[in-house]
Amino acid sequence: MSKKLLNLLLVFMMLAVLVPTTLAAPPAQEEGQDYVVVADDWLSKLADKYLGNPFAYPAIVHYTNQKNAEDASYAEITDPDLIEIGWKIYIPSAAEAEAYAPPPPPAEALELADTLYVFNWADYIDEDLVTDYEEEFGVTVVYDTFDSNEDLLAKLQAGATGYDVIFPSDYMVAQMIEMEMLAPLDFNNIPNFANLHDFTTDPSYDPGNVYSVPYYWGTTGIGYHADVVDPPPDSWVWLFDPEIACQYADGGINMLDDQREVIGAALKYLGYSINDTDEAHLMEARDLLLAAKPCWKTFDSSGYIDNLMIPGEVVLAHAWNGDVFVAAEENEGWTYVMPKEGGIIWQDNMCVPATSTGLSKRTAEHFINYLLDAEVAGQNTNYIWYASPNKAAEPYIEPEILEDPAIYPDEETMVRVEWLEPLSGEALAIWDRVWTELKVE
Repeated sequence: MSKKLLNLLLVFMMLAVLVPTTLAAPPAQEEGQDYVVVADDWLSKLADKYLGNPFAYPAIVHYTNQKNAEDASYAEITDPDLIEIGWKIYIPSAAEAEAYAPPPPPAEALELADTLYVFNWADYIDEDLVTDYEEEFGVTVVYDTFDSNEDLLAKLQAGATGYDVIFPSDYMVAQMIEMEMLAPLDFNNIPNFANLHDFTTDPSYDPGNVYSVPYYWGTTGIGYHADVVDPPPDSWVWLFDPEIACQYADGGINMLDDQREVIGAALKYLGYSINDTDEAHLMEARDLLLAAKPCWKTFDSSGYIDNLMIPGEVVLAHAWNGDVFVAAEENEGWTYVMPKEGGIIWQDNMCVPATSTGLSKRTAEHFINYLLDAEVAGQNTNYIWYASPNKAAEPYIEPEILEDPAIYPDEETMVRVEWLEPLSGEALAIWDRVWTELKVE
């Protein structure tokens, strides 16, 4: 895809984002329409009609040339970057535009890199899918994992520049965009983006999805072993009040080794926002965490499913919801709950670092597109037990996952959760200090 066309598509998607969401969309049109180009207003007309469909422009080229073959009054668009004033073009119906997507080249014609370097969270992909990708496309996938968004950022800043696909969470995407660490994506290489739910795309942290593609979303709460923890926890008090938490010290409590998650949960328990930057509130959270720390057994984000939850080394866990369900497949006593005070909602994303260029970047986008395939995404969801943003994958997802409100939260839960927001400057320095004091004491 040429740079000129990419810029045109980005302009179109920006125009679509600017359309107020409070206004009703234009009525759907049963049939397409002929249109004679007047100035450049066809682009805004298209934005009004399709509200962000990235395939609408290629659909115009396709259907106009199709009609030109039978009727010379239609323009013949030989340069896809050029539509001139006075040309008669065909603007397809919404159904036609949705049905049309430029066909990908056959697998044997794809030019891909020999090796793809992936940096993801632990236990966050069906490894069979990685093997299938390698066998089908002849690409060797080198797969590394990180423990937290801050761990990901620190390793990239320290010079780990060889990665092609990374999986940062929402607030970290925004931070990396500001730091110019991410490459704009070429959606010609990611046609399966059309499979995603509208409510997961065009996020505030990356308007227009210029740099990111949703991977999975979920919540952070408490995992507990029902055979041991009684009554069932309904509050963060089970982790943060020593009088209660230390009752389970012998059974074991694991906290996520994640600065934003741990401090954010403490702030939520105290009645503050998970994004609070008030120093007095953060010191209060620090004191709460230091008082509870002797009751905890471990800080672990990467191995706590296999090493702690499944073998019964802990009975309470500060946990991401999908991890608890994965543990429950091997150890049936594990259950997940969102504390009554509320917690964190997050969306993880697939991104390409700015250091990945040329054929490596194209292969990264090809891998992202592979993970967005409906059947692939369905298989992946059934393995990792997180809520998928992929609407087309739903027929392939187990009903017990789709229908579980602990995985796909109900409205009552949604009003009690918050999104993490980027921190910087003095506020970030205070958060770092709280985390350092908690880990070293």
